[in-house]
Amino acid sequence: MSDFIVLRDIHKIYGKGEGAFEALKGVSLRIDKGEFVALMGPSGSGKSTLANILGTLDVGTSGEYLFCGVNVFKLTQNQRALLRRNYIGFIFQGFNLLARTTALENVELPLIYRGMKKEQRHQIALEALDRVGLKNWASHTSSKLSGGQQQRVAIARAIASKPLFLLADEPTGNLDTKRSVEIMEILKDLNTTLGITILMVTHEPDMAMYASRELHFLDGKLRSDSLESAAKPINNPNNTNHANSTNGAKNNTNNPNNTKGAQ
Repeated sequence: MSDFIVLRDIHKIYGKGEGAFEALKGVSLRIDKGEFVALMGPSGSGKSTLANILGTLDVGTSGEYLFCGVNVFKLTQNQRALLRRNYIGFIFQGFNLLARTTALENVELPLIYRGMKKEQRHQIALEALDRVGLKNWASHTSSKLSGGQQQRVAIARAIASKPLFLLADEPTGNLDTKRSVEIMEILKDLNTTLGITILMVTHEPDMAMYASRELHFLDGKLRSDSLESAAKPINNPNNTNHANSTNGAKNNTNNPNNTKGAQ
């Protein structure tokens, strides 16, 4: 078994010539299965660029990104989309729900894209809503829900397809303190009980405390890692003898190496 996520010397450059901007400057990083990582840094630090790369929404200009042993940068756009659909869940600051659609229907959306039959996806969506405490709100449209409830629906949608990796981009950014704590308690529970690996982008230190590891970015570089003293070397592209993770995700045994189904 290979490491869950490995980044080696990632550079990301936007533009060309004198107008070129280097958003990431040689980032190397490893995330093991079952970790809850908080990614922090000021605006323009590179954290959002890194999150987009980790979520396979973008690729680096150079370097290597391994997701469960798969070299993401060598995949086609369709293959990356397939990997993203099957193994990665997303939570956004703005919820991104369909306003006139019920909570249940919003949660069912990713299951529809996977071709799941109505009865099966209905049951899975209800279970996901129940996990975030909103089973009794399944028939309510998202426009009738509070901000905290909408974010819980968004979390249910993200976990409905049983992802290996959950990427949360400022999940509490639009919420008050009480609702933020509720959301963080849910994320912590998903991490500890289901073993879902989580990377959360945040600028709030009190929210980052829920994570087991903090990464701080500045000017396109990883400036500090709370686990730096225990980090293992990952900079050598020829070194494939990484230690196995012992904190595997319990809810998904699919193999991300199978990306041949993308058309």
